[in-house]
Amino acid sequence: MSERKIIPIGPYHPLQEEPEFFKLIVEGERVIELEIEIGYNHRGIEKLAESKHWDQVPFAVERICGICSTSHPFAYVLAVEDLLGIKVPPRANYIRMIIDELQRLHSHLLWLGLAGHFIGYNTIWMWAWKAREPVLDLFELMTGNRQHYAMMKIGGVRRDINEEDFPAIKKMVKELYPTLTMFAKVVKDDPVIQKRTKGVGILSKEQAISFAVLGPIARASGVDIDVRRDDAYALYDTVNWSVIVQEGGDIYAKILVRVLEMFESCSIIEQSLAKMTKGDIEVEVRDIPPGEGIGRVEAPRGECIHYVKSDGTNRPVRHKIRAPSLMNVPSNLVTVPGYTISDAAITLAAVDPCYCCTERSAAFLKTGEKVLTGDELVKLSIDKTEQLKKEYGCK
Repeated sequence: MSERKIIPIGPYHPLQEEPEFFKLIVEGERVIELEIEIGYNHRGIEKLAESKHWDQVPFAVERICGICSTSHPFAYVLAVEDLLGIKVPPRANYIRMIIDELQRLHSHLLWLGLAGHFIGYNTIWMWAWKAREPVLDLFELMTGNRQHYAMMKIGGVRRDINEEDFPAIKKMVKELYPTLTMFAKVVKDDPVIQKRTKGVGILSKEQAISFAVLGPIARASGVDIDVRRDDAYALYDTVNWSVIVQEGGDIYAKILVRVLEMFESCSIIEQSLAKMTKGDIEVEVRDIPPGEGIGRVEAPRGECIHYVKSDGTNRPVRHKIRAPSLMNVPSNLVTVPGYTISDAAITLAAVDPCYCCTERSAAFLKTGEKVLTGDELVKLSIDKTEQLKKEYGCK
């Protein structure tokens, strides 16, 4: 029997855009066990929200994630609207859906490119990211930003989509279809992709249910769930689209689900444009009464939940967020062991993890019984930096 050794991936590693620690216990080239340590990335978004006006919170939560940056404000405004018991105008809902589905295209194309990069297939990376550029250009056209769109507000959207921009949106979607068809053909026919992804990182349907995974990870394992259909928000129940489900549970199935979902996103965008009639884009909201509300959206990675509680003041007294990666990342405990070290990288990436989404809570450093304040934590950091300067002779 080979001697067991530990191979660390993280907390800082080229595979990961954000800090997280995966400890691979290996025998030779095969992974025997995986240990996951989270908690390297705390920004205190939930606590921060309690100090912001209700209308300021969407801008804060939008920055939880740079890829699915409309999912969090979307879920947040739905939670507040649930508390208020109001419905937004149809035009606002269709605008929300267009932004939401463009975001899904952006996220899935970015992940597809990274997946190609992780298996050494950089041609896929360049193709996918080239296809992603027109999507980002559309965001800039409609919202002024390529990354954070600032469209969601309580009661509707912050800005309308100009009628003269409709042809550009339709043109982008129409031109994306052949590219998506090419991606689907490559995934289904390329022997390199088949060899690296089929039968690798398998998550069975039973395991998917046990780990309560979400989004493409669940659907790739045969779990037929999607918040857009199961608890329809906005006007998703007025357009025709299908939930993409595969049965394999391996990396190949996860890729295929995401590629095929992009066709559905394009169709939803086209139908939303066709159904969007002239009208208001918001309802006026002045005060938030005491109460509670929950908002759920189908983010690119799966169900994103925001909970808010009001005491009648102009700020939330509690804001709780559950992002999909929090549920998806633990599934690596069963998908990574049993495969080779080279398979581990792409398997870990297959859940499309977002650690910024996973870790929004505040971290407190305890010394004995004392909980340090924010100012005291900053002072500790400054003192530590000065100590390191002296130790290494830095100016």
